[in-house]
Amino acid sequence: MSRVLARLDAVDLALYRRAAALDTPLLDRVLPPLTRAADHGVLWTGLGIALGLSGPARRRAALRGLLSLGLASATTNIPAKLLADRARPDLRPVPIPRRLLRQPQTSSFPSGHSASAAAFATGVALEQPLLALPVALVASGVAYGRVHTGVHYPADVAVGMGVGVGAALAVRRAWPVRPERPASALPTRSPAPALPGGDGLVVVVNERAGAGHRADELQADLQRLLPLCEVVRAGAGADVAVELQKAAERAVVLGVAGGDGTVSRAATIAYDARLPLAVFPGGTLDHFAAELGIRGVEDTAQAVHAGSAVAVTLASSDADGDGGYFLNTFALGVYPELVKEREKHEHLVGKWPALAYALLRVLHHAQPVYVEVDGEARRLWTLFAGNGHYHPAGFAPSWRERLDDGCIDVRLVDADHPLARVRLALAVLTGKLGRSRVHEQRIVAKLAIRSRQGGLRVARDGEAAAGHGHLLLRAASRSLVVYRPDR
Repeated sequence: MSRVLARLDAVDLALYRRAAALDTPLLDRVLPPLTRAADHGVLWTGLGIALGLSGPARRRAALRGLLSLGLASATTNIPAKLLADRARPDLRPVPIPRRLLRQPQTSSFPSGHSASAAAFATGVALEQPLLALPVALVASGVAYGRVHTGVHYPADVAVGMGVGVGAALAVRRAWPVRPERPASALPTRSPAPALPGGDGLVVVVNERAGAGHRADELQADLQRLLPLCEVVRAGAGADVAVELQKAAERAVVLGVAGGDGTVSRAATIAYDARLPLAVFPGGTLDHFAAELGIRGVEDTAQAVHAGSAVAVTLASSDADGDGGYFLNTFALGVYPELVKEREKHEHLVGKWPALAYALLRVLHHAQPVYVEVDGEARRLWTLFAGNGHYHPAGFAPSWRERLDDGCIDVRLVDADHPLARVRLALAVLTGKLGRSRVHEQRIVAKLAIRSRQGGLRVARDGEAAAGHGHLLLRAASRSLVVYRPDR
C-alpha cells in the first residue's frame, strides 16, 4: 500500500511541476486575482447575491449553491485538514508573478477553495441547468488557480472538488430539487373576474419579506402592468394580517406580494371573504408561486388581465374542520422548534449543517407529545401534515403534484421505539428517514388529533401558534380561487 501511495505522490508532484513550467501569460494575469477573490467565499457570496436579485428561480439556485458551499467548507476546513496534515508544495518551480502575496498555512490536503467552488457550481447547476456552464467555468478557474499559483498539488484540488460535489448532493438529499413543471389544479367552475388594468385589485406588499429590498421595483412593475390596481405597502411597523384584512373589505380581488407565510395569511383572509387571490412572488423561495407556475409579476398580471384561475384546496385544522386553515403544511411536536432553531443558524453555516445542529440541540432538550391519532394513543416526536400529497418521502417534503387533491399527507415520527432519539437523528442526517422504523407516512382524507396533555403548540405554514386540544385535519369545504397564467 505504501508503495502505491508513493507512486501516486510522485505522479502528483510531476503534474504540479509540469503545470508550474507552462508558459501561460494570460492565465498568469487572470488566475491569481480570481483565486484570491474566492478567499473566505467572497466570490461565491457575491455571485449568489447577484443571482438572488435576478428572480425566484435563480434565488433558489443561489441559496442551494451557498448551502452546498457551507457544508463543503465545514467538511474540508475542520475534519479533513485536521486528519490529513500535508505540507504545501515547494514554490520554487512557480514563477514569481503567479505567486500569492499571502501564502496559506493550513494543510494542503484537500483544497478548501476547490471544494467550495465545486459545491457552489454543482448546487447552482442542480437548480438551474442553463447556468451550469458559466458557473462551472469560473469554478474550474478557481480550482486550477490553486495549482497554478503553487498553493496546492493537483490531487488536493481533485479531492477538494469531489468533496464539493458530494456536499451539493448531500444538500439535494436533505432539500430535493423541485421539478420544473408546476403543480396541477383544475380550472375554477365559474370564471374568475378579468380585470383589465387591474381595476378592483388591491395588492398588499410585505416589505419585511424577501423582496422587501426591492419593494419600489415591485410597486413600479405593478403600476406599469396593472395601472388601475391599488398597492398597499406594509412596512416595518405594520401588521400584515391587518392590512390584508382591510384590503379584503374593499377589493374585488385580493393580491399579495410576500413570502409563503404572507401568502398563507392572504389565502385564509381571501377564503373567508370569498375573494379570488392573486399571488405576486415577493419572498425568498416563493414555493407556492412556483407551484402555480408563476415566475414573476408579469405572469400574475397576465392571469388577472385574462381572468385565468384555478381552484386550490385549503386544509383545516380546527376541531369542526372549518377553520385554522393552512395552505401548505401543518406540524406539532418538535418540528416547530426544530425549524425555529435551524433558522437561527442557517444564514451562518447553511441549511443542512444548521438542520443537523438544530436536530441534535432540540432533541437533547425536547419532550415527546402525547396524543391520540384517530383514536390510537401515540407518543410522538413530531407530526407533520401536508395539504395534499407531498414529495419526496421522509423528513424534507418539498413539492406537490396537485394543488387540489383534497388529501392530507401525514408524517409521524415515533418516540416509543428503542433509542428513538438516536435513530431519528441518524435517519435524518443520512437522508433515510423515509425507510426508518421510527417514521410513518399516511395519505388520508382526514385525521383526528386529540391531546392527552392539554393544549398543543402547532405550526401552520411555518407560523407557530397555540392549538386546541382537539384538532381535525381535512380539506376545507370549498376551494380557493387563485389566479394562474394559462400555459
